Amino acid sequence: MPELPEVETVMRGLAPVWVGQRFDRVTLHRADLRRPFPDGLGQRLTGATVIACRRRAKYGLVDTDRGDTMVLHLGMSGRMRVDPDAIGKHDHVVFETGNGRVVAFNDARRFGSLDLVETAAADAHPLLSGIGPEPLGPDFGLALLAGAFADRLAPAKALLLDQRIIAGLGNIYVCEALFRAGIHPARAGGTVTKARLKALAAAVPQVLEEAIAAGGSSLRDHAAPDGTLGYFQKTFSVYGQEGNACPACATPVERIVQSGRSSFFCPRCQH
Repeated sequence: MPELPEVETVMRGLAPVWVGQRFDRVTLHRADLRRPFPDGLGQRLTGATVIACRRRAKYGLVDTDRGDTMVLHLGMSGRMRVDPDAIGKHDHVVFETGNGRVVAFNDARRFGSLDLVETAAADAHPLLSGIGPEPLGPDFGLALLAGAFADRLAPAKALLLDQRIIAGLGNIYVCEALFRAGIHPARAGGTVTKARLKALAAAVPQVLEEAIAAGGSSLRDHAAPDGTLGYFQKTFSVYGQEGNACPACATPVERIVQSGRSSFFCPRCQH
């Protein structure tokens, strides 16, 4: 599933195509994806002008001049294809703008979603309400982590993945950030030292910014709207590297399963 850097890459790719442009036609080729589309989605968007493309956690937000915001989730396999050569069977929603550009929401597995809400009420939408601060925003830092980890028995990794604490972090980038901070993914949050929390507060935005600069990680389906693949996966230190040498100490990287997800770590560097 696309994580924060992948969604950020997609929204940055859509911005120059959509912002300032009018939706001349919005065509729905089916009635739903993971959930039914809102009633009148195509009609409500047709004729609207896009004023912003942004991201909140793992969701893309498209604001229009009608006071509506389209909430986009890519699901497991969703992609936004700009000016495709042809419309395929998995291009379920097609957006045509006044300057002749075409964007197709392609989702083979149909785990994605499109919702339309009033912009003023977007933060209260069920998908967005209760989500914590952005890890690239001003509210993220040592104080937030110290408060979230204090006296907690839950593993450090689970706390970082909790969207109520921090928005948008996923498995890949949590594994990489914990490695850089020297924290074992299974260590109880309340036992992480202040020094390592400080390192983690620096590592999280660092990893995310590097991933965004690389266009995200293309492991299966992710691609930017122009079709460009991300390449951050080429620099993974521990994620997916079980048995390979740790880049810091050459100890083989290990894998454990936590809450059904694989956690990769160096048993020597992380404790």
